[in-house]
Amino acid sequence: MEVFKIEITSWTSSFRYPNLISGFQPTLEVPPLSTILGLINAAAGYYVEFQNLEIGYYFKFESKAIDLETIYQIQSDKGRPTNNAKSNIIKREFLFDNYLAIYLTDEKLINFFKKPYYPLVLGRMNDLATITNIKKIELEKIELAEKIKGQIIPFRGNYLQGQIQALPKYFSNTIPRQNLGTKPYSIINWNVNDFQTNIKAYRDITIDKKGVDIYFHKLEID
Repeated sequence: MEVFKIEITSWTSSFRYPNLISGFQPTLEVPPLSTILGLINAAAGYYVEFQNLEIGYYFKFESKAIDLETIYQIQSDKGRPTNNAKSNIIKREFLFDNYLAIYLTDEKLINFFKKPYYPLVLGRMNDLATITNIKKIELEKIELAEKIKGQIIPFRGNYLQGQIQALPKYFSNTIPRQNLGTKPYSIINWNVNDFQTNIKAYRDITIDKKGVDIYFHKLEID
């Protein structure tokens, strides 16, 4: 299959767990699908409707650490923010020396990345990312993928190893934002050993010498 591959790097990244607001802030080891779609929106400069979009991606990092972060808790009055705030210190987990590859078939979306409208970030606003390469490549179709790693895979029907976490596919174009298409995913780290699956995927032989089988998500947002 012929696809466009966008390669992105960053020094740091942090992908928070849904619904964890206070206390220690761990990071997911693979970004959710909603984060990848958010990158496309940032590059486009507007909210993109992604119905029936086919997209794959792969993510790896060099190491993981914990940092101390100052946050400011703003007081409210009858549901409205006030000018009163107090500082607090929390521990936040982050990933260092990150690499992200996004695979798309829609050339219109690729054009957004050639001249992004907004800065790209891998997580929080200080996790600035850089596009290092955009190219067209050929992926080999694999009927029974065995090199699934650095990705999230829908849990239902596949039941793969890895951390199980409910994640949204996307967010609404409303204030406040609403989660769209939340369902359980297997989060599979980039450095796991090969294992057999019943998943159809497409192999990128240029990644990590041995190649990686890329699963393509097809967006169906209710």
